[in-house]
Amino acid sequence: MIKIKAHIGTELYKTEIESANNKIISDEPESAGGKDLGFAPKELLASSLAACTCITLRMYANRKAWDLTDVKVEVTFEKDATENKSKIMRNIQLFGNLDEAQKARLLNIADRCPMHQILTNPIEITTELN
Repeated sequence: MIKIKAHIGTELYKTEIESANNKIISDEPESAGGKDLGFAPKELLASSLAACTCITLRMYANRKAWDLTDVKVEVTFEKDATENKSKIMRNIQLFGNLDEAQKARLLNIADRCPMHQILTNPIEITTELN
């Protein structure tokens, strides 16, 4: 189980986030009243998918001993208010000495990264007040 703690004081909208071993700051951009001190929450969500995709592709290529020298992933995230739908677009660039079959396989593997699986399957959120 992953446990994340977040804390916000009176400084708009600086939020300290910590796991067992790491700390980051999230904030809103200045246009939304923050100071842009860190990733906005939506950016953190998109970042999770981008990082997970990179890591998953690197792990797979290493296991197969493929000549994958670099992976670049760009994720865009937007909320379509008209359709009441969140839209995520992921663009992947693969570098190295890879043939078309290897590239196709890596594209397939990208959809198996844990964050992709989380975001494309039902999510249940339970909230308690302590």
